[in-house]
Amino acid sequence: MSTDTVPVQRMIRVSVAYALPREHFWREFEVPDTATCAEAIRVSGVLEDFPAIDPARNRIGIFGRIVEPTQRLNDGDRVEIYRPITIVPENLQRRRYRLRQMDPVILRPPSG
Repeated sequence: MSTDTVPVQRMIRVSVAYALPREHFWREFEVPDTATCAEAIRVSGVLEDFPAIDPARNRIGIFGRIVEPTQRLNDGDRVEIYRPITIVPENLQRRRYRLRQMDPVILRPPSG
């Protein structure tokens, strides 16, 4: 009779988030405590819902901190899939500056 025991794999709760301008994905689920970010993304179903996501190109993070796909997860982690930047940051800064220089337009109903 063998006394070997099978190690029990602990499960942790994580979520995966992805957002576009007009729609988003957020799913919470359980994975083994040995799971990586890449595995959580695969299991979440986000790649089926958003086929344009390229795991080799899109950066990922945990609560806003960029991480590698091989990063092991902790209980409660939120894996975030980031979209590529579509505007040059310098241009955005110039646009904000120009908007601050404009006088606000106050619309008033016509008197009469």
